[in-house]
Amino acid sequence: MLELTFTVESQEFGKTVVTELKPDGSNIPVTDDNKLEYVQLVAMHKLTNGIRSQIDHFLEGFHELIPKELISIFNEKELELLISGMPDIDLDDLRANTEYTHYKPSDSQIRWFWSAMQSFSKDEKAMFVQFVTGTSKVPLEGFKALQGMRGVQIFNIHKAYGGENTLPSAHTCFNQLDLPEYSSEEQTREKLLFACREGSEGFGFG
Repeated sequence: MLELTFTVESQEFGKTVVTELKPDGSNIPVTDDNKLEYVQLVAMHKLTNGIRSQIDHFLEGFHELIPKELISIFNEKELELLISGMPDIDLDDLRANTEYTHYKPSDSQIRWFWSAMQSFSKDEKAMFVQFVTGTSKVPLEGFKALQGMRGVQIFNIHKAYGGENTLPSAHTCFNQLDLPEYSSEEQTREKLLFACREGSEGFGFG
């Protein structure tokens, strides 16, 4: 059994440094009840607090090139599109590299899905890819090289059992779309666009 406390260890110039993740963390054991908090605090430390000096120096240099007041009007997704540009989404490539769970390619809902996607504008297609993958970027090798939390993980559509009034939802760690059984192509298109727009503000991610 690991006897963990709310601390992390790091090496600084050959010395082991212990940092408390919360006040008196060295005296707080990790239990089943608080393990989620522990994982969140460790992740936060490693991604922010533990490299605060490097982040501050990067931002200092970055803001010399682009003043903070000019860049702060964008959220992280808008900034990505500003830097990378609007991608060209090859729907044939995406369709050829899609898996289905509890759906078949011949099902009406899947045919309506792809037909709706064909009707999307370039911006809407990019918004959809960002909704289901967490980024609007397409791998250089195409959608066959799409990455998930377990490495290469192509786009997949799962049947959602919430009824027609349920919006599609996305699991960006798995490049997964949960698609309810809609009753028409128009309804499919409408729900997809609404979910993608809401998703850009944080809706439906898991």
